[in-house]
Amino acid sequence: MGDSAIHAVAGSVGGCVSMALTYPLVNLSTRAAVQTKKEHLTITQAIQKTLAEEGLSGLYSGLSSSLAGIAVTNGVYYAFYEETRSILLRRRANTPHSTSALTTGEGIIAGLIAGSITTLVTNPIWTVQTAQSTRAVTLTQQSASEGDGNTEGKAAVKKIKPSAVDAAREILKRDGVKGFWRGIGPALILVINPVIQYTTFERLVSVLLGYRLARQGATSTGQKALGRSSLSDWDLFILGAASKLVATGGTYPYIVVKSRLQAATHKYKSSLKAILHILESEGVSGLYAGLGPKLLQSVLTAAFMFVAQRRIYEFVKRVSKA
Repeated sequence: MGDSAIHAVAGSVGGCVSMALTYPLVNLSTRAAVQTKKEHLTITQAIQKTLAEEGLSGLYSGLSSSLAGIAVTNGVYYAFYEETRSILLRRRANTPHSTSALTTGEGIIAGLIAGSITTLVTNPIWTVQTAQSTRAVTLTQQSASEGDGNTEGKAAVKKIKPSAVDAAREILKRDGVKGFWRGIGPALILVINPVIQYTTFERLVSVLLGYRLARQGATSTGQKALGRSSLSDWDLFILGAASKLVATGGTYPYIVVKSRLQAATHKYKSSLKAILHILESEGVSGLYAGLGPKLLQSVLTAAFMFVAQRRIYEFVKRVSKA
């Protein structure tokens, strides 16, 4: 199995593991992002409300499409990233003093290419996931306003859980095939999220290794010996979390816009008009709706992802050589 394929498999499986571990936060942050200012709840309030109205399964609505989405997303991303990386390295193979590592600029180019292709391919999956996650909330709220508020009425609402197929049919019926690419504009802009994340991660790795080398008083020979393989799982966990914190914090307003366009709960004609409308009706805080659970989820997911990917990559490589 080629190295790019191994990275793709490791990325897919690692992404599924990290997504499964943190999915309730994914669900809550998506719901918060599509709600209006009057509906904003804290993480604790959102969990309590979901458990009371939908039960434990409410925290996991849309999990199946999310797992499919992260598996495809990470698989496609890492496959194209590694392939683009190989092409860039081959183009300067005969350049004097060339190395086996990408420069920061080359890394950004590889990330943008891989991210753009991945976004175009997987946007329908995430549109379905968003519809699944938010549709259950809409139905519950309608019941509360239209019914008499008794226990029997609420119990009936709990049974309404759209599957991925149901959500896809609803999108197709309402908007046609183009509906699966709702929010593609901000989604493409959000390609900079993993670029920021991985660029930050690489810089943090360099800083950490440089610090350790300085403490050891290492020579240039020692510097070559102390590489990424010397990083522990705890190192990867912390650096992965920190890099994702920077990336998500810097791009979050577009995450809100993308979620609202995909959920189709707000009739925005463009990303710019969505931003202006949110600022006018909800203020700056509206662009950061659900930031708390999203940051917590993103940081934990990235942290688990870097650790899981490394272990799975090493395992698959050993098996492929056996």
